[in-house]
Amino acid sequence: MKRREFIKRGALGAAAVAATATTSCQPRPGKSPPGKSDAAGPKNVSGKTFNWRMVMVVPRTLPIWGPGMEDFAARVKKLSGGRLNIEVYGAGELVPALQVFDTVSSGQVEMGHSAAYYWEGKVPASVFYTSVPFGMTAKGMNSWIIAGGGQELWDKIYAPHDLKAIPCGNTGVQMGGWFRKEINTIDDFKGLKMRMPGLGGKTIARAGAEPVLVAGAEIFTNLQTGVIDATEWVGPYHDYIMGFHKVVKYYYGGGWHEPGSVLELMINRAAWESLPDDLQEIVKACAGQTNGIMFAQWTAKDCEYFAKIKSEGKTVVREYPLEITHQMRIYAEELKSGIADTGGLAREVYDSFTAFQKTYEDYQELSDWAYVRALKA
Repeated sequence: MKRREFIKRGALGAAAVAATATTSCQPRPGKSPPGKSDAAGPKNVSGKTFNWRMVMVVPRTLPIWGPGMEDFAARVKKLSGGRLNIEVYGAGELVPALQVFDTVSSGQVEMGHSAAYYWEGKVPASVFYTSVPFGMTAKGMNSWIIAGGGQELWDKIYAPHDLKAIPCGNTGVQMGGWFRKEINTIDDFKGLKMRMPGLGGKTIARAGAEPVLVAGAEIFTNLQTGVIDATEWVGPYHDYIMGFHKVVKYYYGGGWHEPGSVLELMINRAAWESLPDDLQEIVKACAGQTNGIMFAQWTAKDCEYFAKIKSEGKTVVREYPLEITHQMRIYAEELKSGIADTGGLAREVYDSFTAFQKTYEDYQELSDWAYVRALKA
């Protein structure tokens, strides 16, 4: 897709456990499913057809993300034998991007696809279910949510809003950003106007930068005209499509602000409970498979386009100096601790997340990271 067409349409801004769905979880005639009796009712053998709508926080034209949801819907339809049909709407097609949460919560539509940190103003602890500065990579995030107690807490913090959410996609470690000038010390952030939302933006603000909220469609022009001095977006693939390499020179990694961004499949609670058991299992299985597929696609494309950026020789690729990341982590930990103090279940989510991250990193030190060090030796 050409950059002009892509920007004109607009955009926001591990291995996962990829479950393999079966075509049906219905019991054989005359048989009751495990744990069910014939008297339990027909909930899990209903032949009723469900026609749902899904709204997204990004355009359907956004590579990987938009097609990923179209593929998810097609897979659900196929495996359910046409009993669950999901019509996918991109941002602005049915509702504005940042109305996805309220629209699904109210039951106006049955399903949404987003990133949970967009809803920090409604549910402060939701940021831990996308990515937080100096949090975990995709592998760690999936492990915590799926097998480390994170899903149960996610259910609790969304329950008051009549929502259920599960992982359904991951960008992997994002890049640190594009800059007009070299970034050598923490002082280089002072006065810097940088497009960076969320906790990442609040973190650089503590270093003296000015975080700027810029819509995806406006980033290129704002960089080109000097309205902003720097920006982060996603990774090499999407960054290249946006054309940032044409207007600024320095490209920094790694993206400490979003080390493993989870995408959420959000479902209205009443709609979810209306589904027969087998359709619920198909949705969960397809979401798990999509989670793995999208992460693999992002990784493959980012590798390809990182090589492309380097081969063109016009971009200076750098790694953030440790002096900077050490100080940014101090700021970030203060901000995350502040979220834990907002009350409700935020402290429980924070404690679960940080405890899991500690044990995860302890093991990674002698597994993945040790292997990487051996490769580099």
